[in-house]
Amino acid sequence: MKSTEYTEKVLDHFRNPRNVGVIENPDGYGKVGNPICGDLMYMYIKVAKNNNDEEYIEDIKFKTFGCGSAVATSSMITEMAKGITLDEAYKITRQDVADELEGLPPIKMHCSNLAADALKAAIDNYRTGAEPEVEVATSCQLEIRVILGFDEFLGKGAFREAPENLEELRDKRILIIDSGDNSLELALQLTEYTGRVIVVTSSKGVPGREEIAKNLKKSDVKILHQSDLLEVKGELDEVERVVLHDYDEDENYELYVDVVIKLNYRG
Repeated sequence: MKSTEYTEKVLDHFRNPRNVGVIENPDGYGKVGNPICGDLMYMYIKVAKNNNDEEYIEDIKFKTFGCGSAVATSSMITEMAKGITLDEAYKITRQDVADELEGLPPIKMHCSNLAADALKAAIDNYRTGAEPEVEVATSCQLEIRVILGFDEFLGKGAFREAPENLEELRDKRILIIDSGDNSLELALQLTEYTGRVIVVTSSKGVPGREEIAKNLKKSDVKILHQSDLLEVKGELDEVERVVLHDYDEDENYELYVDVVIKLNYRG
């Protein structure tokens, strides 16, 4: 797909957006903005219980200020989320939205596809009372964020998947990037081997589906909110520290760790 080419499905959702509007007194509310591109999304949800006593999204509305991709992704995710359980809705990823739209221009993939973040913010707001406003700083040009030094230390403290024998990580200082529920479950599992597990997440609230979020709150896992991993550093073929960016304070800082784990994204 060309960098500026839109699919017919994207154009349809832009020209005829679904579920536009505001829910008065919503059960959950999310607001996500991208300071780089200026896109701004508001998501409102109404929650009910089905016959199995599961909470689901009974109604959902959105308002979006941004380009065609921003409107289309917001419209699409409301169709995807309406009528399904909160746990199912929370698992919807940016890639899922793009796939349903049959693709987005690469230049628009991150800067405009924030609808999944807005939905998660609304669900977090409903479940935990988390602040509904989230600022997501993403590149308008790159589809994949590059972490400097990560590949250099693969197998030497940097991992794309958990080691088969977690005993190897006993008593290590471990940093895990929040890449979905699988990474959060691994963080919880690793607390059996070390008391120094850190999760880096862009979220303001505790990430993960409801059960995982509750377990994280009760665990010894330290969560670095509204943060991003920029670089992995070390000497003698071993990871020694990382450079992190705190979006709330808008500053970089270093943290000493022994292990960095970045699992493949799975929602």
